[in-house]
Amino acid sequence: MSVAGFKKQFYKASQLVSEKVGGAEGTKLDEDFKDLERKVDVTNKAVVEVISKTSEYLQPNPASRAKLSMLNTVSKIRGQVKNPGYPQAEGLLGECMVKYGRELGDETNFGGALVDAGETMKRLAEVKDSLDIDVKQNFIDPLQNLCDKDLREIQHHLKKLEGRRLDYDYKKKRQGKIPDEELRQALEKFHESKEVAETSMYNILETDIEQVSQLSSLVESQLQYHRQATQILEELSDKLRERMNEAQNRPRREYTPKPKPIFDFDSDSQSTNGGYQSSVAQPPARNSEPPFLYTRLPFQISRRSDQPCCKALYDFDPENEGELGFKEGDIITLTNQIDENCQHVALSQHPSGGRPPTRLQGSS
Repeated sequence: MSVAGFKKQFYKASQLVSEKVGGAEGTKLDEDFKDLERKVDVTNKAVVEVISKTSEYLQPNPASRAKLSMLNTVSKIRGQVKNPGYPQAEGLLGECMVKYGRELGDETNFGGALVDAGETMKRLAEVKDSLDIDVKQNFIDPLQNLCDKDLREIQHHLKKLEGRRLDYDYKKKRQGKIPDEELRQALEKFHESKEVAETSMYNILETDIEQVSQLSSLVESQLQYHRQATQILEELSDKLRERMNEAQNRPRREYTPKPKPIFDFDSDSQSTNGGYQSSVAQPPARNSEPPFLYTRLPFQISRRSDQPCCKALYDFDPENEGELGFKEGDIITLTNQIDENCQHVALSQHPSGGRPPTRLQGSS
């Protein structure tokens, strides 16, 4: 730094200390200039804040916003326009729906509906990508350019103006000690900077119709996005409504339980599982009486250890000739297997008789 430059920096610093500490008054700028300066300052803050909030609107995820900012910088350097490069929330939801819809299968109502909804969400993600690109090109980039160039240039002019004002006020306060020519040059430079700054602020405020145009582009992009999204969602709504109507008109299938296994007690059985083998019983007819249940007892309480026996849990009154009635707690012993539909049993201290095997369920 030259001696003259060093002296000028000393003058400005000395004047600034006098104003901040000593309460000295400097040269006042006119109200019109202050009003322009205030409006430009508000414009600068508005542009910075709107850019930030628009990025949040396009991508609420902070990590994705950081990635978007990096991609914007790379695209600006390369002069390229690419896909936003981050996953849309609609796309992630769509992938999840399609995945589980295909696992359930199209033959199920819910599975088919999930696939339809998932494909629709993927289409919405593509439309959202188009919105992001349009807003970035037609709204964010122009505002960013305004902030980086025009507004930054105005800030440079205002800073230069303040420095020249401090230099002029210092020399004016020491008038007589400083040559008049030097004081006159300081005043001319101050007025020159004031005019440049004032002109720059006036021009940017008078051409704010450009910012209105950029704001209109944002609204048009949003409107186009919502139109396409509405059309896509209406198509999905129609598909889901058709599925519901088909399901309501389709006759409902009754659930038929699988036949339950019963135990066919057969002394001649080759089975090694306690001397009985498993067979399948037909499900009981509707409105038929519930079957009586029995519990298999250990063989040592039977009068004949080689014959299986049961303990009655409920009373049973014979309905046909030859059937054996019994009371709760009676011990029932299998004496003979007549055929697959009838077994001959006996009760302790009671006469013997037959009973249908479908009315007994053996359990170990």
